[in-house]
Amino acid sequence: MNKIVNLSLKISLSCLVAAVSFGCSSQKDTVTNRVLQNLSARYNYRYNANVLLQNYQESIAQSHKDNYEDFLTIYIAPAPYSIESSANEQPTSKELEDIAKKAQIIVSEKSLSNYLDEAYILLGKTNFYNGNYFSAIEYFDYTARAYKKDKNITLEALNWKARSLMQINNFKLALKVLDSIAPNIPLAKTDKAEPLATLAQININLRNYKKAINYLEEAIKESNKIESRTRWPYILGQLYEQEKEYDEALANYTRVENSNAPFEMYFNAKLSKIRIYDALKDKTSNRKKQLLSLLKDDKNLDYTDKIFYEVAQDYFEDDNYLKAEEFYKSSVKNSTNNAYQKGLSFLKIADLNFKNLRNYVNAKLYYDSAAITLPKNHPNYNAIVKKAENLEYLTKRYESIALQDTLQLFAKLPQTQRENRIEALLFPKKVEITSDKSTKNGRAINLSSTQTNTNGTFYFSNSVAISRGFTDFKKRWGNRPLENNWRQSVKSSVMLAQQKQNLTDNSNKVDTNRQSKADTLQTDTIKSFIALLPLTEEQLKASDQKIIDAYFEIAGFYQQVIEDQIEAIKTYETLLDRFPENNHLDAIFYSLYLGYSQSDPSKAEQYKNKVLAKFPGSVYAKTILDANYSVKQNALDLELNKIYNEVFSAYEQKEFQKIITKVAEVSSRFPGNNLQVQYDYLKAIAIGKTQKVDSLFAAFNHIVTKYPEDKLITPLVKEHLAYINKNIATFKPREIALIDFDLGEPRFFAQQEPLVEKPKAPETSTGIGAVEKPTEKQATLEPIKVDYQQIAVKPTNEIKLVEGKILPLIPTKLPDTSLAITDQTATIPSSKAEEKKVANPIIEQAITKPTEKTIEEDNLFSKAESSTYYFIVAVADVSLSLSSSRFGIGQFNRGNFAGLGIKHQLLELEEDQLIYVGDFNSLNEVKEYHKLIGAQLSKIMKVPTNNYNGFFISIQNFEKLKNRDALNRYLIFFKKNYSNE
Repeated sequence: MNKIVNLSLKISLSCLVAAVSFGCSSQKDTVTNRVLQNLSARYNYRYNANVLLQNYQESIAQSHKDNYEDFLTIYIAPAPYSIESSANEQPTSKELEDIAKKAQIIVSEKSLSNYLDEAYILLGKTNFYNGNYFSAIEYFDYTARAYKKDKNITLEALNWKARSLMQINNFKLALKVLDSIAPNIPLAKTDKAEPLATLAQININLRNYKKAINYLEEAIKESNKIESRTRWPYILGQLYEQEKEYDEALANYTRVENSNAPFEMYFNAKLSKIRIYDALKDKTSNRKKQLLSLLKDDKNLDYTDKIFYEVAQDYFEDDNYLKAEEFYKSSVKNSTNNAYQKGLSFLKIADLNFKNLRNYVNAKLYYDSAAITLPKNHPNYNAIVKKAENLEYLTKRYESIALQDTLQLFAKLPQTQRENRIEALLFPKKVEITSDKSTKNGRAINLSSTQTNTNGTFYFSNSVAISRGFTDFKKRWGNRPLENNWRQSVKSSVMLAQQKQNLTDNSNKVDTNRQSKADTLQTDTIKSFIALLPLTEEQLKASDQKIIDAYFEIAGFYQQVIEDQIEAIKTYETLLDRFPENNHLDAIFYSLYLGYSQSDPSKAEQYKNKVLAKFPGSVYAKTILDANYSVKQNALDLELNKIYNEVFSAYEQKEFQKIITKVAEVSSRFPGNNLQVQYDYLKAIAIGKTQKVDSLFAAFNHIVTKYPEDKLITPLVKEHLAYINKNIATFKPREIALIDFDLGEPRFFAQQEPLVEKPKAPETSTGIGAVEKPTEKQATLEPIKVDYQQIAVKPTNEIKLVEGKILPLIPTKLPDTSLAITDQTATIPSSKAEEKKVANPIIEQAITKPTEKTIEEDNLFSKAESSTYYFIVAVADVSLSLSSSRFGIGQFNRGNFAGLGIKHQLLELEEDQLIYVGDFNSLNEVKEYHKLIGAQLSKIMKVPTNNYNGFFISIQNFEKLKNRDALNRYLIFFKKNYSNE
């Protein structure tokens, strides 16, 4: 009987196992399958996935660093989407991978369960926390559409979809999604707080603070999570404070203070209460005293920088800028753990120097430090970097003035004193400072070293620990040399004597070699410095000119870029005091006339009369007499360029009589125009192609006599005349002075092609001089779209119209003029710092001097030295003919760089044309060429000025210009690294 029962049980159990196995393995829609899949999906996957997600959310909340200078975020989310973040994706965490795997199992293997909707929500959340916001949006959108009958699931999916849209800064669509779910929130059975929190967050982002307050208060009522008792009341306090509802703000800050909030939040709530009490009592509560009293509590020592920052803010609001700067610097000095706070303090000092103290050199240094210290997602990061770049322009010129003044000072010294004084300047003697020592527990402690790195956990970063260890070692072992078997205390006299002798010999040898090298280096340095001294009258004149140019450029920068008329006037007048006679007087008088026009009309009238009396024919005088002169001049330049291109086209077609007639018309219609010398040159060539050498000789002499100061055509014509005189016997018998090139005839210009080559297509001909075709590799470069607005102002001596005022342009390159000024809310404090002076007392800097390096190098390009460089003119229009412009570059090269083998070539891209000139063998060579041709480029190029720009590049970087993005990046790279030099 028992055997039968046992057999029955075995059979039943086998059937049950088979049924379970069949139910689990099959996707048939049966009651058994549904029950089993629901059980498995709910407890094996969905529950565990939610536990993992909750743990992950708690971990990122604990590691999240809040910025208490701005509104805290209502919920913790990853960084918003950006091109940079997508290019450098962070690795997925193991928790998120596990959650995604569990959710995918539910979708693929538990498709008959009731938890598919929650699985898709989990997949959306893992993508959200991984920063894959576009994928997250797709998951949430699909869930909301596929399961719209379930109101709670739809509400959750749309809420997270809105959050994902906010992360990609699509606030418009996110607001539409939230507006669609807002009426359904009261109907939801659970989780009402989350969508209400999202609505509050988007309204904070959109600065609708009243709405944000209403939604956040509702969210606090609906939530029983810990953030509803700490984080959300703090944000509510911030919002009420922003709206100046101080009683409500105090109530919420007090809630936080009385809760179990993290200490940092508690501390900031306390600071906020002090700030509000001060506002309520109309600044009679002595807020500074209350803030400084917080330093007495040991718990607040880690927040010393924040306390000093708040004190500085109070001084700033009282317009006590010097005291504010002192406490901002104290904040920097005491900021050891909070890099963000240090960055804010640097930014505050920089803004203070820029806006209030007008110390632009110091401002530049502190903007540098702020850019290094603050994270790149700081809202004003790009503006900070731009300010640092712009102010570097000033810094370099002040340094140039300081250097030249120092050199002139030493040049005036008697030769007997000069070298000693230079040595004292370059190699000051070190002063030995003996520090006080005290003993504790029998150990000597160097008190002067206890202030540095005493908090370091690494042993060798702690000077006190090192001092104690060294003392303990000496007490136990004595003075032992660093050698093998150093523990051996008993040694033979021979060993000791030998060791002593070896140590003495080696020491003497090392000291002798070291001293010899140091002496040689010192002597070479002194000689190099002496070589810079302006000892002759000509050198002194050149040194003065560098100072004049630097002052002139600084003043122009103040006036045009920073729009600080006071500093501009001060600098112009300093220049006039030091150098009453200089080569910029017309521009200086005109600039002072503009500078004083608002503040002191009588002085403005004086400088206006000086311009009209001393420089009646200048562009500045003409501008004063005719307010529309600049507009008319621009129109005239366009017309002259257009006619010149027509004349040059006739030159290419060998219509020489037409050239002579056209040039005569231009001279009659536009007497004294800027391009007349170039017109006359074409006319002279046309004469040479139709008449005898005497007529050509007369035409060339006319150019040399009429335009002796011209740097573009006159040098070339002088070389032509020299060649004619040298070969006059060849030219005299000719009926036509300039014949077409023939291998059997002598060349007109030594080492060059004849004045007119055989006809070629305009895109490959420059008129004079052979032009090589681009190599196959260069010709296959991809098209480039150039953003010419990112490049500095071109050098010119003309004027420009700025907001209805005509200003003289600085005759040099300027950095990007978009000097955005941060809002007052972005300002920050710093510490009291001792001051030190540089070699020349013109520039003063604080000892808490910020780091000067601010901008990261573009990793695509390199500043490494090269053996080959090119100068490039990039033209952003393929429809423009560059024949006449290339002809002008050829003229410039032959007139100024004859015999050096410099050639120019054309590279045509889909949307741009590049004229590249080379080869230059060093950076200094191409810089010099860039400087010389830059002054003539507006005359050489016969295309609109906003369509082209010139720069130089190494061959290695040139080969990387393979697409539009690469060229744009190089232009930015060039501006950052070379445009201020």
